[in-house]
Parts: sequence; structure tokens; C-alpha cells
Amino acid sequence: MEKRIEKLQKLMEAKSAEEILSFFVNEFEGNVALGSSLGAEDQVLTDMLSETKGKFTVFTFDTGRLFQEIHDLIEITNEKYDINIDIYFPNQQDVEKMVNEKGVNLFYKSIENRKECCRIRKIEPLKRALADVDIWVTGLRKDQSLTRFYTPLVEWEEQYKVIKANPLLSWTEKQVWAYIKKHNVPYNPLHDKGYPSIGCQPCTRAVKPGEDFRAGRWWWESPEHSECGLHVKE
Repeated sequence: MEKRIEKLQKLMEAKSAEEILSFFVNEFEGNVALGSSLGAEDQVLTDMLSETKGKFTVFTFDTGRLFQEIHDLIEITNEKYDINIDIYFPNQQDVEKMVNEKGVNLFYKSIENRKECCRIRKIEPLKRALADVDIWVTGLRKDQSLTRFYTPLVEWEEQYKVIKANPLLSWTEKQVWAYIKKHNVPYNPLHDKGYPSIGCQPCTRAVKPGEDFRAGRWWWESPEHSECGLHVKE
């Protein structure tokens, strides 16, 4: 697998984001899935994938703590691109047990609690979402955070047994928004209110001028912990 990833990495280096998506959709027809949080980058990728005319799926998570704007955008996106975003929910019994034992807002109390909440609401559903997928497409960009700077363009995710492709890895925030405006891509109105990165409502705040892109996510923790675990290797 290592040699295969190295080959794909070299092959993708000279390709545009659109070309990368077209390649994977054509090579792995029916087994390419975009994991979308409905953020700006993921909306760009949804638009690009719709132009490939190939088979792909888009999935997201309803953690039970989302902004209403995300639910609204799911409907708008489905209608615009004539798709049906697959929505995965956390296990009801696991959520009930966690909340009853540690409280509704347990994530503010410790990093361990917050990671447990993310695991139950996001990581466990992700395992189900990727069960029959060969290629997991993400909207990761290098300049989003310190934890993402050294992310490769193509990588093997051993814990999920999938190839992960990050077509927008070298894009800047400016490029993302230029694409959105040029192609009239629907996006979350919270972006216009100072929310560059949007997750669960109690764990997301607007950022102040000059703050880091992801400063509004789990802002009570230090930056090196500001990941939910979806993109952190075990």
C-alpha cells in the first residue's frame, strides 16, 4: 500500500483540484465519498464533484449540537446539485450514557471529556460512513491550522482502511472564496459573521480580526488540541 500511495502522490502533484477529483471518480467509480461539514471548502468540492459527471457520494454528521444554518444548507445543497447528502447520527445509547454521566456540556470540563464527545458524535459515525468507501475526499488545507500543515495530498488512513485525498491542500482561503463567488456556490451565512470554521454550536465561536482560522473551534483549549479526531492518526 505504501508504494501505491507514493505513486498516487506523485501522480497528483501536478494536477489541479478538479483533475484530482476527476481521476479518483473515474478510477474508483461508486466508491468515492466526500466527508462534508458543509464548510466553505467542502462546498467547493461538492461543486467540483458535480462537474465530473461521475458517481460519488457526500456524507455529513448530525451530532445533535449543530447550528440551524447547517441544516438549512444541507437542503439547499441537495437541491442545487440534485444529490442526497447521507447524514450519519451518533449512537443514541452512547450519547445518553455520556450526557447522563458527565453532563450536557461535559466538553468544557476537560480535554478528555471533549474528545470523548467528539468520538461518540463524529468518529464512530465516520467509521460507519467509510465502511464501504475506497477514497475519502476531504477539504483539508495546509494553512487552516498548525496540525494540518504537514498533511500530504494523498495518504493512507490505516484506522479506516481508506485512501484519503485532500485536493484543496495547497489552496489559500482567498482561492476558496474566489471559487465560491465565481461559481455561485451556496455557503453557510455564518461565514459572513466571523465564523471561518464551523462545527458544533457550543464548541464554535466567531473569531476576532487577526486570529487564526480555527481559533473559534474549542477556543478554551490550546491550539495543538484543536482537532476533533477525524483527521488525527491513532
